[in-house]
Amino acid sequence: MSLPSHPIRVHSFELSGHAHRVRLMLSLLDLPHEVIEVDLPGGAQKRPEFLARNVFGQVPVIEDGDVTLADSNAILSYLALKYDAQARRWLPSAPADHAEVQRWLSVAAGALAFGPAAARASMLFRSADHPQGRAIAEKLFATMEAHLSSREWLAADHATVADVAMYSYTAHAPEGGVSLEPFPRLRAWLARVEALPRFVALPRSATVA
Repeated sequence: MSLPSHPIRVHSFELSGHAHRVRLMLSLLDLPHEVIEVDLPGGAQKRPEFLARNVFGQVPVIEDGDVTLADSNAILSYLALKYDAQARRWLPSAPADHAEVQRWLSVAAGALAFGPAAARASMLFRSADHPQGRAIAEKLFATMEAHLSSREWLAADHATVADVAMYSYTAHAPEGGVSLEPFPRLRAWLARVEALPRFVALPRSATVA
């Protein structure tokens, strides 16, 4: 693996789970990087200089040399392909394993985003309950609990970008009013992710005592 000649710049927001999954991936790959905090409450993501990096006005965005890339799942795939190209552990090349990873990336952009992520965002930024998000989250976690009954990781027999993509909003679901207590296998999986070398945590918000 060849390291980048300069630190990868990460435009981020501290409490964003989407941004956290990118910071986590960079750390797991032991890649030098510089985090640039974007003032989301102040609307910095909608200013022309940021929109030039991401027309959708969202974090995260990375700058890796002459490559500027947005969308957290796209960034995870890019980092794994570029900086784990030889081993291909984080984004496996075997067709079945690769397809499983892609399936979970779809879940991260679907049920995870509309469930625990939406419930958490509602509590963090509007101090409002989000019953639909909680219901989606509970259904998703029940599915994941069953999936993890015979395996330790989501997509392969080792950690992949699927686990990175699914971790942040699952671990922080209680901030949106979703309890993880009914899901022991899910909590054990979270602990396995947290035990990975160079794991970095997403800060807890004040909504959880």
